Amino acid sequence: MTIATRATAHRTSRTATRFVGRLGFVVFITVVSVFFAVPMIWLVVAPFDGNPTMSVKWPEWTLNNFHRILDNPYAFGSIVNSLMISGGVVALTVILATLAAYALSRVRIPGRDALLYGLLLLSSIVTGTAAMVPTFQLINALGLINTQLGVVLVMSGGILPTVVFILKDFMDSVPKSYEESARLYGAGPFQILRDVVVPVARPGIAFVAVWSVVQAWSNFLVPFILLRDPTLQPAGVLMYTFYTEAGQADLRLISAFSLVYTLPVVVIYFLVNRKFGFRFYGGIKS
Repeated sequence: MTIATRATAHRTSRTATRFVGRLGFVVFITVVSVFFAVPMIWLVVAPFDGNPTMSVKWPEWTLNNFHRILDNPYAFGSIVNSLMISGGVVALTVILATLAAYALSRVRIPGRDALLYGLLLLSSIVTGTAAMVPTFQLINALGLINTQLGVVLVMSGGILPTVVFILKDFMDSVPKSYEESARLYGAGPFQILRDVVVPVARPGIAFVAVWSVVQAWSNFLVPFILLRDPTLQPAGVLMYTFYTEAGQADLRLISAFSLVYTLPVVVIYFLVNRKFGFRFYGGIKS
């Protein structure tokens, strides 16, 4: 075999190997995409199916499933409850986290970084399930059982360490020269935070606000344990009661309500993404 022939064979082998690698990558991405797409397809198709099942199939088109939601006395009230609880969690979390993150970013406190990592670590290790007994006892002692305020306080406390940790990075990226210029004109600390820091860090605040909405909206355990009145329960808890008289999950009602339950979060995401684009920076670094 000549040198030219061996070179040609080597190039052919490399081309074939590269083609097989790319083909394998495409197949892998396709399988993963299908794996994640099937539940989304079911969520969109099943609500319009007269006889939905756990598998994805061509539906028997109907709107009766949505009519059954209207017949449920608690369905749309639970959506309103979810909006109220999520709104309370977002307001409380964003306000407290913004103040805490700004203070931790600008004030040199001994052990500041260790405190931040400790809070984040504890909030990750001590999960909602492990902390529910002492949490229930605390809320009961405060007289907030069966109140949405108790649910808001518990949820906010659970996600606040992570939000503070995230927002501090955005606060760190705001140039201190902006604040120094504001101080020269007589601005106080809260005025600087409101008029200088917050406008620059808005993308970060928008991100943690949407993240807080998702965490509160999808939370099942906390409202399930703390709320007993069905008129106060959010949609995630109400969906747990959708069963037939035979004790089986009512897929027609669950599928239609799941679509309605998902739409507010999707709308909020697109509205915030359209305005801020989720640019992950807090300001222009000097």
